[in-house]
This record gives sequence, structure tokens and C-alpha cells, in this order.
Amino acid sequence: MMLVREAKEVARRWVLENSSTLPGFRGAFFHGSITYLRDDAIISPTSDVDVMVVFSDPPPHKVGKLVYDGVLLEISYLPSEQLKSPEQVLGTYRLAGSFRSPGIIADPSGQLTSLQQEVARQFAQHRWVYKRCEDARSNILRFIHSLDASAPLHEQVMAWLFAAGGTTHPLLVAGLKNPTVRKRFLDARALLAGYGRLDFYEQLLELLGCSHMEQEQAEGHLNQLAAVFDVAQSVVKTPFFFKSDISELARPIAIDGSRELIRRGDWREAVFWMAVTYSRCMAVLRHDGSAEMQEKFLPGYRHLLGDLGIVTFNDLQQRSQQLEAFLPSLWEVTEAILAANPEVVH
Repeated sequence: MMLVREAKEVARRWVLENSSTLPGFRGAFFHGSITYLRDDAIISPTSDVDVMVVFSDPPPHKVGKLVYDGVLLEISYLPSEQLKSPEQVLGTYRLAGSFRSPGIIADPSGQLTSLQQEVARQFAQHRWVYKRCEDARSNILRFIHSLDASAPLHEQVMAWLFAAGGTTHPLLVAGLKNPTVRKRFLDARALLAGYGRLDFYEQLLELLGCSHMEQEQAEGHLNQLAAVFDVAQSVVKTPFFFKSDISELARPIAIDGSRELIRRGDWREAVFWMAVTYSRCMAVLRHDGSAEMQEKFLPGYRHLLGDLGIVTFNDLQQRSQQLEAFLPSLWEVTEAILAANPEVVH
């Protein structure tokens, strides 16, 4: 077991040894769930440490996942253009949380430190929280409107999945919680329970199609996913942005992490990331696998989609339309959380 502070120190060493001397390096900072954890907390074996490395002109492909001194790191690149001002960061829901507390790893010019201090000062102000909620809502609409009948099945499904999963993010942002990726439904459930709105949470699961899924079903789908995952990670060559998420290093997160959720009774909360990972595996097989591989694992993929109520493209269209029609209700609850959240500065 390793403490957060120890894992952070390992990440700092990686940045200094592997990125700080590269052309255009502007600094680095911690990102994601690690920024919401206490330094004396224990890092979960099904989690990684997210690090954003800032460049004036980032390399074309991110490093992704790697193990360094016993710590699983997720290294991503960010253009400095996205960090020009505190206002720009304060209004971006996926970035602002990384500057809520001190988490700068390297900062040759001092700009990131100044940026962090100003973002932290204004982070909880109502106008900025509201703007970030709007940003999260806009992200849902972007996915809804990206649904394309001419795209491969896995791309169609991904557009719908991230729109459905995105319904958790305006709520989490309003609650000043981390708009996490894999555990977004679990965290949204805890948030809504705190505000007495578990009834609304069930609606989120219904939109995803897993509200009535049984544990045995989820376990069956995970077993199928584990099989296709192992094949996909053995053949992947195309530099997908998610390539390192379909790898042996990522297996403890994608497979073991999902199994952990299912076994402790949170199987419905595991479904979103299982479906995303299955879709990504199918993308890998389409580009880098054989026709036989695709044929072997397509029935399992369609079985999972069928249990979510997705059989045809028309289903995806209808479900996307339901999501868009649901947005006013989602916004009403988001605003209610904003108004009731004692941490938001009105």
C-alpha cells in the first residue's frame, strides 16, 4: 500500500526525469481524483495517478499509463493555450478542479502557480460553479449531436454512452465534487443521497438502461468483457487516444475495478465503464484485429447493448432524444444543489 503523498512524489520524479527537458515544456500538475484525496490517504490498487504535462506545442500522442517506481501513472499532455487565464480555467469543468488546491508539480515560469492560486480563490464562487455546470451540460449535447448513422457501431454507442454518463457531471460540479470518469455514477448516487434525491438518481440509471439489471447479468457481461479485453490489449497497435486504457497495466482498473464494484453490490454503477471499455475493445479489434476476432466477440457486445435496450440505430436515436428531453429536469436538480450547497459562495 502507498500513501497519496508518496505516490505524488513518485510522479514528480517522473516529470522531472522524463518531461522537464523536452522542447516547449511549460510545467505539470496533478489532475483528476488524486487532487481530491488527502495526502495521508491510501492509493487504491484500482486507481492511477493522473498527471497533466503542459507544453506550448504538445507531442501528438500522450504517454498514457505506465508504472514508475511502483506507481501507476496516467500521463496526458495539455497545450498551454488552454491555461491562458484564471477565467478560462474557472469556466472549464474538467480542468478547474485540478487547481482547487495546490497540486503543481513543475512550473518553470511561475505561471501555473499564480493560476492555481487565483482559481482556488474563486473556485467556489456561484458564477463560476454555474458556468462549469453549463459547460458540463454543453458536453452532453455535444455527444448527443455527434451521433452518426454512418459511423461504426462502437462509435455510435460511445456517443450515446458519454451523453448518458455525462448526466452525472453537472450534478457533481454543482456539488463541488470531482466529475470523475469510471466511478461517476457511484459518486452521483452519494451526492444525490446527501441532498435527499435518490429518486432522481434512479432516473439517471434508467437513461443508461441499467436500472433493472441484476448482479448476475453484470457479472456475465464482465466475464465477456474480460475475454475481449485480453485479446484487444494483445493486438492493439493503432495510436488511439485511449490506447493505454486497453493494456495489461489498465486491467486492474477496467476489469478488477469493475469486479470490485459488482461484488460489493454496486453492479449498476459498474455498467457505464464496462460498456465504454467494451466499445473501445471493439474499436481495437476493428482496426488491429482479425475478422474472426470481431465475429467472436460481437455477440457478447450486442448482448450487453441489448440488456441496455440498444438493438438498432433507431434505439440510439430515440435514447439520445430522451436524453435531450431530460436536460431541463437535470438542470432543475443541478440548480437546486447549487442553491443548497453551503460551500458555494453566493
